[in-house]
Amino acid sequence: MRVLVVQNFEGTGLGQVGRALAERDADIHLLRADRQAAIPRRPEGYDALIVLGGGQNALADDACPWLPALCDLMRAFAEAGRSVLGICLGSQLLARAYGAENIIGGASEFGWRQVELNEDGEADPLFAGVDAAFPIFEWHDDTFILPRGAVRLAGNLDVHNQAFRVRRAAYGIQFHFEADTALVAQWNSVFEDWLADRQPDWHMRHPEQAKRFGPAADTAGLAIARNWVRTIIPA
Repeated sequence: MRVLVVQNFEGTGLGQVGRALAERDADIHLLRADRQAAIPRRPEGYDALIVLGGGQNALADDACPWLPALCDLMRAFAEAGRSVLGICLGSQLLARAYGAENIIGGASEFGWRQVELNEDGEADPLFAGVDAAFPIFEWHDDTFILPRGAVRLAGNLDVHNQAFRVRRAAYGIQFHFEADTALVAQWNSVFEDWLADRQPDWHMRHPEQAKRFGPAADTAGLAIARNWVRTIIPA
């Protein structure tokens, strides 16, 4: 299988999704949109699309002029029945691609938080083998209204729309299930200046939170990653 991965921000990565893809010997093509790589117009040549997160918001077209084309590409993959995975910013862009409202600010979550599946989430193959409630890493300030026709899959008390599906297998996931404890520790270094400014006590909270929530979050995240890879139908 051939998978297109769009990276929007320095320092992000596939994490546990990369592990799940490697287990299936997937051919990964990484496109650095943040380095002015051109966004394809059509999904031909790829079986699936992954859009990673980033520090920008989903409406930041002035600073990130590739975002409209990326939304068009996500919708083209979904309409073609090919698997799509939008993580954090990627989920917000998938919502935008289907005409939903992006809400900038007022939905901040950081650290390991509890997420709960609804009945549709428990029945969805993306969450097969995952507990109905699980801890997972969050890092975002924005949210979105659910696109018309989308199936809501998960939420929590802070952010109603944590996961949704459109079409056969186009998933928007607000939380960072790809970020296992190893990747979070890496982000502590990569984003040290940001954390010092926005989460100045994180270096003290992190060890205890990682020990308390990390193992269960890693297990849930890897299961979700493997489940999504199973949705990919190779050409």
